[in-house]
Order: sequence, then structure tokens, then C-alpha cells
Amino acid sequence: MIAEETLVQELKQKESQVRAFEVLVNTYKERLYWHIRRIVLDHADADDVLQNTFIKVYRNIDGFKGDSKLYSWMYRIATNESLTFLKQKSKKAGISDEELKMALVENLQSDVYFEGDEIQLKLQKALATLPDKQKLVFNMKYFQDMKYDEISAALETSVGALKTSYHLAVKKIETYLKTN
Repeated sequence: MIAEETLVQELKQKESQVRAFEVLVNTYKERLYWHIRRIVLDHADADDVLQNTFIKVYRNIDGFKGDSKLYSWMYRIATNESLTFLKQKSKKAGISDEELKMALVENLQSDVYFEGDEIQLKLQKALATLPDKQKLVFNMKYFQDMKYDEISAALETSVGALKTSYHLAVKKIETYLKTN
């Protein structure tokens, strides 16, 4: 595994940029895919957003200052790309964001790439009822087992606010699962 600082330097130099970008993609594509997939829910959409994320990373690597970890920076880009994608998708369909979220959850049952059982489907329905921030925090903490300081760097939010968001998300999910 190449050191992050070295990778960033190689990404910023024309002669090593292509090889370094291949390393970057191979290193982070799976984790970013699953982060994106938990937001957009659909496999094909997740692939599209992942591709857009890597394009944005490639085009903007010179703007990466190193104030955070490279992965946190890429996570932020992936999150923003995912949320923007969903907003555009709901706008094109002429429906609200909430209606789109529910439609995506309903489509999970017929998605050949969804491997969850009925309980997973119910959890996804509960997650679809959460505000975006609570859903993001829950996904990062619960599914990806990220530490609060890592989530804080990725979402540029205080640890205290993240803990509150996670707690509220858990309570809302518990209530949803008990009543549905």
C-alpha cells in the first residue's frame, strides 16, 4: 500500500498521475461504492455516481490541501455527488425527494444486486424516512463502522453534533421498526 502523502504527490505530477490514479481507484473504489450505494440505493446509479466522484477527484486533486485525509476528502465528494444526484433524479421525475427515496426502497425488492432479506428491506425503509444528515451519519457509523472523528472529517461536522444525529437516527429507526 502506497503512503497517502506519496499518492497525493504522484497524483499532482503529470508523469505519475495516470498510474497513481489507478492505485487510487483500486484502493478506494469498493468502500466509496458502498457508501454511495447506501445513499442512492440503486446499483447502476451508484456506479454512475462513483464514476462522477472519481472524475471530480481527478480534476480537483490540485485543490486538495491535505488538511484532512485523502479518503475523508473523497468521501465528502462522494456524499455531495450522491445527494446532488438524488435531487436531480427527483426533479427530473417531478416528485419530491421523499417520494423518490420511498420509490428507491420499493425497487430494492426487484434489484438483482440487493442481497438483503426482509429485515434489511425494512431497515432500508426506515432509513428512507430519515433526514439526509441522520441517514449519512447512521450509514457511516453502523454499516461502515467509522469512528466519529472520521465521520466528522468527512462531513465537516462536530463530533457532538454527529453523536446527536446518530442517537436521533437510532431512535427514529427503532420507532419505525416497532410500528411497521
